[in-house]
Amino acid sequence: MNEEQNIESRVVAIVGRPNVGKSAVFNRIAGKRIAIVHNQSGVTRDRLMREVTWKNQRFSLIDTGGVAMLDGQNESDKIELGIRAQVDIALGDAAAVILVVDVQQGIHPLDQEVADIVRKRGVPCVVAVNKCDQPAHDDGAEEFARLGFTYFPVAAQHNRGMGDVMSEIIPMLPKLENETEKIPLKVAVVGRPNAGKSSYINRLLRNDRVIVSDVAGTTRDSISIPFSIGEGDQARHYTFIDTAGMRNRHKIDNSVERFSLFRAEQSVEEADVVVLVMDPEMGPTNRDKHIASLIQKHEKGCVIIMNKWDLALEKGMTQTQAEPVLRQIMPFMNFCPVVFTSTISGFNVRKSIDVIDAVAAQIRVDLPTGMLNRTLKEAMGRTSPARHNGKRLKIYYAVQVGKTPIRIRLFVNNPKLVSKQYKDFLIRSLRERFGLEGAPVILLLKSRDRPDLHERLRNKKAQQADIMKDVPPEHLIDE
Repeated sequence: MNEEQNIESRVVAIVGRPNVGKSAVFNRIAGKRIAIVHNQSGVTRDRLMREVTWKNQRFSLIDTGGVAMLDGQNESDKIELGIRAQVDIALGDAAAVILVVDVQQGIHPLDQEVADIVRKRGVPCVVAVNKCDQPAHDDGAEEFARLGFTYFPVAAQHNRGMGDVMSEIIPMLPKLENETEKIPLKVAVVGRPNAGKSSYINRLLRNDRVIVSDVAGTTRDSISIPFSIGEGDQARHYTFIDTAGMRNRHKIDNSVERFSLFRAEQSVEEADVVVLVMDPEMGPTNRDKHIASLIQKHEKGCVIIMNKWDLALEKGMTQTQAEPVLRQIMPFMNFCPVVFTSTISGFNVRKSIDVIDAVAAQIRVDLPTGMLNRTLKEAMGRTSPARHNGKRLKIYYAVQVGKTPIRIRLFVNNPKLVSKQYKDFLIRSLRERFGLEGAPVILLLKSRDRPDLHERLRNKKAQQADIMKDVPPEHLIDE
């Protein structure tokens, strides 16, 4: 699996020490609030990547965690070490760097530390001297010339000076070789805290793209990671989105976690396919069911991954035992394929991509109208709908009216005659005929009057009588 080279070559990385406003700069360039902005130090930990366009120039923008330790400092915090490693990887990907500093705090030893890291990498760099909210603050930006790079006074929160920074950055990017790149498939990876989402993505990419820790809540933002399989026209392009663990809303006690949950839910809403990662030893829990209902609410294609399967095997669990239990506890997700994986051994990780591809194809499928109507007719022939107040449901015609998700409009005599149970039966019948594994199917009911046969015959005879009364008797055939 190779990462998308053309996307990676046009990368702008944002770096700096904690709490200087890197995420605010990121959001300003991206044109929307994507990264979490908070006065708490260390909110951003992983690299947050987003495809953005600035004055018709498209590139990838990376927000990194704040560098909080000097080179050679004895640091035992795994998360801090992980942040430093993520910054190094981001610089390895970048064609240009924006080093963010804080004019109100002045130059700091960590600013010089980050500047030295960038200089050793040899990546072109521009210094954004942030929090110059007023022109009077601009004089304070001059001391940052000591960092050795071109600098500009900016105020990201107020959109002041960002145009000057980007005018310097854009010429540093290589030209696009192919303007007609395929739009990547957006895959959101969701689940409870510590279900193994980040480990799954890292194993999938064969690279430590996101920080993994046994501390719940290590991932705080939704991290977009583009990669591709294959080359040329046959290449398959993806953007995997690692999300924060989705805790119970009532147990969240700070604004950072609340916004993390909001970003995770937003990632589900924006995704093409959602991967629900569960721990087979713990799940499916009530939290797993709640997350699954969120996926269903947003009508998304879904793949269920039972991760950490190596640990489950050690305790004697088998797939033939585990899957029926999962189906019984979460029957409303029975249409979703289940893949058992291990990020330690790599078991079924590649297979999971094939399953995601299959679901992506199913949510975009075109159902032939003739076969669609025959399938529904046969289903009603096998099991007739129950009568309600002496009336029975009639389906006159069906047509597909949408994809992602699949939407089918049914023209019926009375929508109120369709029970939820019978609607589910019709959807199951469509799945049996067309597959549609992992793809939500939405039935839209529309009332359509159809005159009774005898009434239509009476109307036809009346019309004939009106015509015949004006015909002269000599033109009538004597029977």
